[in-house]
Amino acid sequence: MSSPTPAQKIAFVGGGRMAEALISGVLSSRGYVAEQIHVADPDMNRLDYLKRQYGVQIGPTNHEAVVLADVVVLAVKPQVTAEILKEIGEVLAKRLVISVIAGVQLSRIIGACAPQARVIRAMPNTPAMVGAGITALAIGPGVRENEIACARQIFESVGRVVPVDECFMDAVTGLSGSGPAYVFLMIEAMADGGVKMGLPRETASLLAAQTVLGAARMVLETEQHPARLKDQVASPGGTTIAGLHRLEQGGIRGLLIDAVEAATKRSRELGG
Repeated sequence: MSSPTPAQKIAFVGGGRMAEALISGVLSSRGYVAEQIHVADPDMNRLDYLKRQYGVQIGPTNHEAVVLADVVVLAVKPQVTAEILKEIGEVLAKRLVISVIAGVQLSRIIGACAPQARVIRAMPNTPAMVGAGITALAIGPGVRENEIACARQIFESVGRVVPVDECFMDAVTGLSGSGPAYVFLMIEAMADGGVKMGLPRETASLLAAQTVLGAARMVLETEQHPARLKDQVASPGGTTIAGLHRLEQGGIRGLLIDAVEAATKRSRELGG
């Protein structure tokens, strides 16, 4: 995969946690150097922190950040999308635009820029902050192969990348975008169970978190179906099958499916 040229510059409109994760990732992977990165955000305290931590260029003005950039990453809240696009849409028309704004469709961004605007829609998740994220990419019309490679390089610096048709992006949001919160809740509950059975809180939390990490790695690295891996743990008449029986009685499958569905529908509402 080709690296960005020394002259290529990237602008982040929005300097929140996801923008920081991507900045940290591309710097750590040496895809960019700090001088190539400009961050715009209305919060000067946040900008000062990013400057101190990563040495990037900063400024409160979106136009100033994007006008000199080759690649622009839109990393703002959905609620301010219209305002941002009205302000800098004309400038974005001549740049590769990568949007990580939840629920906002490619057509909406292209419509605010120009018909020939080159836009990629991305949905990363918060484990990107520790280099273990998963990002879905939906490619807009007219985006060149080298620009797709550029986007993949940015997001592969913080985890894995999967291409999807845009029609599935709301489902991606409901599953992997919101999914870490579901898993955090499960880890907390498992740890609470350990505490109830007498384990110290710190030990219970470590056991729960590492168990989830290990189980996820087994799914990814063995490429076996989760059901097969589950069956390998559940011995006849043993402890695991007793625990699984109780989870099924509580409707855990249906609840998790419902959670993904609810988050997907909310993503559609935000993008409407």
